[in-house]
Amino acid sequence: MSPPTDPASAPAAETDGRRLRRDRNRDAVVDALLTLYDEGNLEPSSDQIAARSGVSARSLFRYFDDVDDLCQAAIQRQQQRVRHLVTINVERNASVQERVEALVHQRTSLFEAIGPVATVSRLRAPFQAVVADRLTRTRHSLRDQLGELFAEELSALPTPVAASRLAAADVVSSFEAWRLLRDDQRLSRSAASAVMADAVLTLISTLPTTGGPR
Repeated sequence: MSPPTDPASAPAAETDGRRLRRDRNRDAVVDALLTLYDEGNLEPSSDQIAARSGVSARSLFRYFDDVDDLCQAAIQRQQQRVRHLVTINVERNASVQERVEALVHQRTSLFEAIGPVATVSRLRAPFQAVVADRLTRTRHSLRDQLGELFAEELSALPTPVAASRLAAADVVSSFEAWRLLRDDQRLSRSAASAVMADAVLTLISTLPTTGGPR
């Protein structure tokens, strides 16, 4: 004979079941939005998101406060997915050429992976403080990473020159520069990578002119 069921456990089990369904549906909606972004639809309608996720349009915003909340959740999910691409796999005592190659490989792999979501982030940042703050922190982190990777070369330069070179290297190895090379100039990934590598190497390894900046 089966032991009697504890009536007190039934509400808890029901609550857990609702929570699991809610989490599954929420994940399905976020995944659907990311898929639509990847397909080039950067501003899908609620009906399109619902159709792709299997969640009804009417119940879509049971799981999110509004479209902005859903967008923020998608951006955060994408950042978690590409976290493994943030690390630059190179020894700090490697040659400057090897470090530049490792940097370019890391940046291009990251930028190709985050393309549509990164574009959406930049479109929404002026209107959503949370997205703008996350974007600012990401940019600062990538800039700090660049400074650490080439600390030896930069420390050999006068402080104003080092700051100028770091700022320029940050720009040429940025997502925005990568999209200009890939989209506006229509370069292949390998050609765009070569341009980025050449620009960073020139900035980092070239000695300042006599007398420093004017």
